[in-house]
Amino acid sequence: MDNLAHAVNSENEWRLETPEPQGWGQSTHPAAANKYYMISVDAHLMPPRDMFVKRMDTKWHDLLPRMEVRDGVRYLVTEGARPHPLIEFTLSGEDEYRMKTGGTLPDPEKQEGEDISVRIADQRADGIDGEVIFPNGPALMMYASKNIEFVAAQCAAWNDWAYEVCSPHWDFCNPVAAIASADVNLAVKEVERVAKLGYRTLMLPCKPVFGPNNVSDPNYNLKMYDPMWAAIQEADLAITYHVSTGMDPRGARSTGGAVINYVIHSLAPTIEPIVNMCASGVFERFPKLRAGTIEANAGWVPWMMASMDEAYRKHHMWVAPKMGGLPSDYYRQNCFASFGEDEAATFQAEHFGLQDNFMWANDYPHHEGSWPHSAPAIERTFAANMSEETRRKVLGLNAARVFKFDVPAKYKA
Repeated sequence: MDNLAHAVNSENEWRLETPEPQGWGQSTHPAAANKYYMISVDAHLMPPRDMFVKRMDTKWHDLLPRMEVRDGVRYLVTEGARPHPLIEFTLSGEDEYRMKTGGTLPDPEKQEGEDISVRIADQRADGIDGEVIFPNGPALMMYASKNIEFVAAQCAAWNDWAYEVCSPHWDFCNPVAAIASADVNLAVKEVERVAKLGYRTLMLPCKPVFGPNNVSDPNYNLKMYDPMWAAIQEADLAITYHVSTGMDPRGARSTGGAVINYVIHSLAPTIEPIVNMCASGVFERFPKLRAGTIEANAGWVPWMMASMDEAYRKHHMWVAPKMGGLPSDYYRQNCFASFGEDEAATFQAEHFGLQDNFMWANDYPHHEGSWPHSAPAIERTFAANMSEETRRKVLGLNAARVFKFDVPAKYKA
């Protein structure tokens, strides 16, 4: 499985299709001498199976994700979320490789996740010059509990482990520090701690308290979060909201569930925290904050901006606070959105003036991502009439600015 060129199973042959674009100033292919500078702002890293057990107090061990067999069916049991039946299936070719890589070592005798040279080689072979790294597997469900201290303990464990593993590769790897935002005081302390470690990026859950909407729960539009915004602005850290971190992303079952869960319960909830910040004056009070959505695509952004402005103007008699600009103004100034193969986003970027707000990602190593065939994926989905300047921004330069990557001199010309 070392040579992915020989691992493309028939189900993935479509990923190789490309229109071979004409008139592009640079190339997306990794071996090209004039390759674009490419940052994937959404990639995932699997920690070792026992990482949380080793790094957390024993009082939390019974709450950690576990496997249970019920009536002959295996379930993943996660605190705060409904038990998830594990479907037995067989993978082959690069689909199988995706399940085994992402930081985990191919040698079963070695500890998983401690050596990330495999993933870096994978990414460079896909043309990637740097990556923003999010948790993978059960670690991505660390917010799935209403026990805030338990969530905070998981976040701290991830933050320490990810720093230890990624810091030797800090120029290429930009891991997110996970913040338990349901408790503002705990959040501020962890923001200050990870900033001292050298983190450049934070992950906040899409909702501070996991689960269905409860108006009594804290949320990011409330001024109670001003101390957290102040700490983040002072440390100059980017804020990300990753899909599936605000409520159980498995809200539907049976017929159509895979599609319903992906679109409605995973992608759509990322809109809420951004609207919270744009509509409530957060960016007026903290104008240097940078916040964005990850793995939710971006074709919906113009609709969201127009809807926010429509409500702000037409519901003026109820709207509070009154702000110096429209909600869409704050989105353009302070926000961003990542996408993978989202043709709608590439066609709308310039028309709606979002050249500086959109970023690309290959979602390594997830099946919904474009790795290891990102070059043809970009060529298929990027608008043919997109300007060369916008293409360079979306593929890497916007990410370098927001997430503080040093752009090599050869890409600055």
